[in-house]
Amino acid sequence: MLTKTINRFYKKAEAAADDSGSGWRVHLDGRAVKSPAKAEFLLPSEILAREIAAEWDAQGEKVQPATMPIMQLAATAIDRVRPHRDAVIAELTGYGRSDLLCYRASFPKDLIERQARVWQPLLDWAKSDLDVALAVTEGVMPISQDDQSLLRLQDHVKSFDDYHLTALHSLTTVSGSVVIGLAVMKREIDAQHAFECAMLDEEYAIEQWGDDAEAVARCERHKSELLATGRYLELLSGN
Repeated sequence: MLTKTINRFYKKAEAAADDSGSGWRVHLDGRAVKSPAKAEFLLPSEILAREIAAEWDAQGEKVQPATMPIMQLAATAIDRVRPHRDAVIAELTGYGRSDLLCYRASFPKDLIERQARVWQPLLDWAKSDLDVALAVTEGVMPISQDDQSLLRLQDHVKSFDDYHLTALHSLTTVSGSVVIGLAVMKREIDAQHAFECAMLDEEYAIEQWGDDAEAVARCERHKSELLATGRYLELLSGN
């Protein structure tokens, strides 16, 4: 990932087809961008390359990495996910053992009902469409999940290429739920719905106790990250 603010050193950013015909690149004044780790920054779709070029083009005198979420995701796919693919798959599969949707409140009644109304349909979808059945409990004490369901979950995670696996990683780690992540990947829900599911408890707390600056900032940050990942997925599919 890009982490440091740097001076703008180029005049024009543009997308260009790679000479090999195997993908697309982003050029800054005619020179191909490298990943932060100096790897070849080859992208799978023209529209993705154009969006990243637009992020570079929109920078002012300083290049601000935080304003380039699509670049960040693509760079993560190349520099972090590709060389550590097995570890990423294991990490995401591990979320099935402690998925947010499986840990429910024991009180109050209206929160219990809201969690059931919003979260249970996603677990039902995972069981019917993915053949992944996860058990539900009250409180935070760990519960065991069926090993066969976790193996099937792993198969679904492994099915994605590096660019899509990066999206799943972002969706899962931000939301705390691999089921939410897979539901977005499979187009069962969109990124906005994913945010609403992931932030259900936080939103409930804000409703009950009023705004908390830290909680509101966290919600806004998570919303921005999830929506950016949703946009990244659209670009991967050429939309």
